[in-house]
Amino acid sequence: CGCHTYMAEGLLLEEFLHESVLVLTMDGRCIVGKLRGVDQYTNIVLQECFERRYTGEGVETSPLGLYLIRGDNLASIGELDEAADKLVDYAAITAPPMKPLVH
Repeated sequence: CGCHTYMAEGLLLEEFLHESVLVLTMDGRCIVGKLRGVDQYTNIVLQECFERRYTGEGVETSPLGLYLIRGDNLASIGELDEAADKLVDYAAITAPPMKPLVH
């Protein structure tokens, strides 16, 4: 039964509750927001979140507000250092968009 794995992952994410996180999804999206909830299936709820899209002309952002991401769509999640993030000049960063993950 894989339920124990999901529960362990959800419990590990609880330490990031109410903190800023950066999420990479299986379809190649980069979403930043405050982690407000996580369940036993690693579904997460983000508040005050936005999507970062990397392009050949810089980084574009789109506000998303309150957002639910299914656990099976999570590729990676980690705490975001807000102070360090504010120092990054995203207008000067160019990169091709991330490709979806294939497994």
